Amino acid sequence: MALPSPNLDDRRFQQFVDDAKRYIQQRAPEWTDHNVSDPGVTLVETVAHMADQIVYRLNRVPEKNHLAFLDLVGITLFPPSAARTDVTFWLAAPQEEPVAVPVGTEVATLRTESEEAVVFATERELSVVPSELRHLLVQHRGEAAIDRTHDLAEEDKDVLCFAESPDPGDCMLFGLSAAVPHCAVALDLDSRVDGVGVDPRQPPLVWEAWTADGWRPCEVDRDGTGGLNRPGEVILHVPGGHVLSRNAGQEAGWLRCRVTEPHSGQPFYTTSPTVRAAEAFTVGGTTAVVHAETVYDEALGESTGLPGQRLRLAHAPVVGDDPPLLLQTAEPEGWRDWRVVPNFAASGPDDRHITLDATTGEIAFGPAVREPDGSLRQFGAVAPKGAPIRAH
Repeated sequence: MALPSPNLDDRRFQQFVDDAKRYIQQRAPEWTDHNVSDPGVTLVETVAHMADQIVYRLNRVPEKNHLAFLDLVGITLFPPSAARTDVTFWLAAPQEEPVAVPVGTEVATLRTESEEAVVFATERELSVVPSELRHLLVQHRGEAAIDRTHDLAEEDKDVLCFAESPDPGDCMLFGLSAAVPHCAVALDLDSRVDGVGVDPRQPPLVWEAWTADGWRPCEVDRDGTGGLNRPGEVILHVPGGHVLSRNAGQEAGWLRCRVTEPHSGQPFYTTSPTVRAAEAFTVGGTTAVVHAETVYDEALGESTGLPGQRLRLAHAPVVGDDPPLLLQTAEPEGWRDWRVVPNFAASGPDDRHITLDATTGEIAFGPAVREPDGSLRQFGAVAPKGAPIRAH
């Protein structure tokens, strides 16, 4: 996107005239006639007109020159940043083995006649871990959890999800066979109790997962039960850090449905909903993606062996990650790494430092500067002459 036209000075003709008249009152109070008929005011307006033309020309400085002027005073553009979001990969059906989504897997928006597809790539590896329901616990507020797994296994028997008269803090816990961090889990619940007093569109419930940092909320993708009011499926996005833990003597990856304080005007449970049958399975996984392309082993040429060598990447701009790129030179002992620094002010002659202009993709090695005593001071190391240079 092009930079907006610079407006380096927003003053205009009349403001120049007014400023000059105020200055006259301070420096020459005996000059009292500031009407346009006064010859002195005519001179003031003439100079103001010339200044207005200069400001007009200044504000029409081309963008390239504007950036060059800013560079002279040490001001550079902020490095570009890539758009990031989370993407969920859905399974066609539950799997028996983990499904791996490698780093760099690309996904794209729908391409249309007027818009090209926008491509995103995964930033980390995702493992979609299969799971199933192993345990079901019920915990009333302030009391220990009770294992109701065997009750659930009995046919035509409804298990109360909470206390018979639910209170905020009551919860039902679902123990999965495995920890499923960053995965989407479906809970298929069957119930025979309807109309328990809540609004199915906004039930006073929150879904949570046990992680290394304690209970953390799960994002609810879909709740087909209307707050445990009817048979249906609840799909939860389990946060990262989900781990196995022990509860009521049972080890599992725990999820829970907890009753919360109702908001103002929000109806509350008159009686506890029930569960007659329950199943759980992993249906997908969520990972972070970035709108950027990863470039490997880009050949930049050979080193001249001289200070201050500059090279330019074929792919620019460079996303301002940490580090934004890895530069290497082939030397007798193998490929050696160079580190990107903001400037060479603190770089010594043995420091393998480079600078990167993330906007243009220009890479610079350290310069040699002549000191007042005539000696040369090297800021940053110099790559051996003829050494191939590559970037990642």
